[in-house]
Amino acid sequence: MDNIYILNTKIHNLSAQETLDKIERAIQDKKQIHHVVVNAGKIIAMQTDKELQKSVNESDIINADGQSVVWASRFLGKPLKERVAGIDLMESLVKVAHIKKHKIFFLGAKEEVVKAVVEKYSEEFSPDIIAGYRNGYFDRMEEEKIAEQISRSEANILFVAISSPTKENFLYRNKKTLYTVNFIMGVGGSFDVVSGRLKRAPVWMQKAGLEWFFRFVQEPKRMWKRYLIGNTKFILMVLKERFIS
Repeated sequence: MDNIYILNTKIHNLSAQETLDKIERAIQDKKQIHHVVVNAGKIIAMQTDKELQKSVNESDIINADGQSVVWASRFLGKPLKERVAGIDLMESLVKVAHIKKHKIFFLGAKEEVVKAVVEKYSEEFSPDIIAGYRNGYFDRMEEEKIAEQISRSEANILFVAISSPTKENFLYRNKKTLYTVNFIMGVGGSFDVVSGRLKRAPVWMQKAGLEWFFRFVQEPKRMWKRYLIGNTKFILMVLKERFIS
């Protein structure tokens, strides 16, 4: 599998379809894939958070979720094929689960949000795809017990909708306990979008790399530091790698 390195971050140069094909084969062959996506904010955090850096770089498939990362790869002469948005991959896998009769465990977000996600997918597809669900509010001492619960659920797929770096580190620390689950993936705020709590940016904004701005407008108090300061840091780091390193 081809990969590139940007700012100490490994990224696999896969299209969305290539990624989906690899995941489907792993589920079919009863193997486990630990998947992660990176965006500008996560790459910035990885420069100082070595635990997060290890959790990401030692994953089996690492996709570029942020359009800014794709642009940076081209600017640095290491062009990625395309952006592979985590929420799009999740939605595709829910459809695959329905067709192939796989089961999914949903972990994360507030109780009412994750419950709404499960209800939506149960109505749209079938309750048969649901292996179980749990909200994302727990402490480190509960991790192993939760991982064991998920493993016993007979889930083929696990989606974890918790903020970074918690979800990446949770999956990395517990993937051996989750050995029965063929595909494990962090999906960030995707449950909020699927449940309807937040809206997703129009396609034209996604393609223009403005999805972050759409999210910022919906939650300015929570997101201003991550996006306005974070994006500036990312641009400066990319310029430094290109012209100084």
